[in-house]
Amino acid sequence: MPDKFLSEFKIGKGIEPSQYSALTLAYIGDCIFELYTRLYLIKDCDYPVKVLHKNATKYVKASAQAEYFRRIEGILSEEEMAVFKRGRNVNSRPTKNADLFDYKNATGVEALIGYTYLKGDEDRLFELLSYLTEPTT
Repeated sequence: MPDKFLSEFKIGKGIEPSQYSALTLAYIGDCIFELYTRLYLIKDCDYPVKVLHKNATKYVKASAQAEYFRRIEGILSEEEMAVFKRGRNVNSRPTKNADLFDYKNATGVEALIGYTYLKGDEDRLFELLSYLTEPTT
């Protein structure tokens, strides 16, 4: 994300990412996760919007984000794992189509992505997000 985008809203000025609530981190992380997914889907081709939306939901639904966590779990630092757990353990209710375990893990993933974004650590953010689009083995 361009620096001007962050500076326009004074993000990161006066409040440390660790001071945001877990749900606020998840809120911004959800946005970043979805933006990354959408940009990934249009990088090679201009598909109809209906196709793009259908493909995007495969990445951003709770079960997919829970699977994504299993991919990145082994490379997380203690600090990152603590942020994930803050998000995972927050008291929230799953959507009607989501399993509680998947939903909680998805919230943890979103909190981690939001935290990394707000820290301004673009290299780490893109490293973590690159696991989203890796083929499963």
